[in-house]
Amino acid sequence: MSTDTQVEAENPTIDGIVLTDGAATKVKSLLAAEGEATDYQLRIAVQPGGCSGLRYQLYFDDRKLDGDVVKDFSGVEVVADKMSYPYLSGATIDFVDTIEKQGFTIDNPNATGSCACGDSFH
Repeated sequence: MSTDTQVEAENPTIDGIVLTDGAATKVKSLLAAEGEATDYQLRIAVQPGGCSGLRYQLYFDDRKLDGDVVKDFSGVEVVADKMSYPYLSGATIDFVDTIEKQGFTIDNPNATGSCACGDSFH
């Protein structure tokens, strides 16, 4: 198996979006903490805002919108709306837990730059 194939097998994609195993595990634990909220999916969206023009939103959502792209990652459904998806193709969603930072990160090859705070991109 080639290295590229191994990466694909370890990190399935949602039409180009990758959710790492660490991020999937964290999402599962957050959903479990919600108790009976089993119909929720992790929605990733790109919205206008921030000092660089666009910002990410990650949140749990139980809505189904026309044109949504949905993919299951080890029991975690990830959803991207049809307007956000072009900005997200190739992006990797991960969860980091280090002494410096804790939270979800998005590595997006489509972002040509970001602000100093790292909360928005263009």
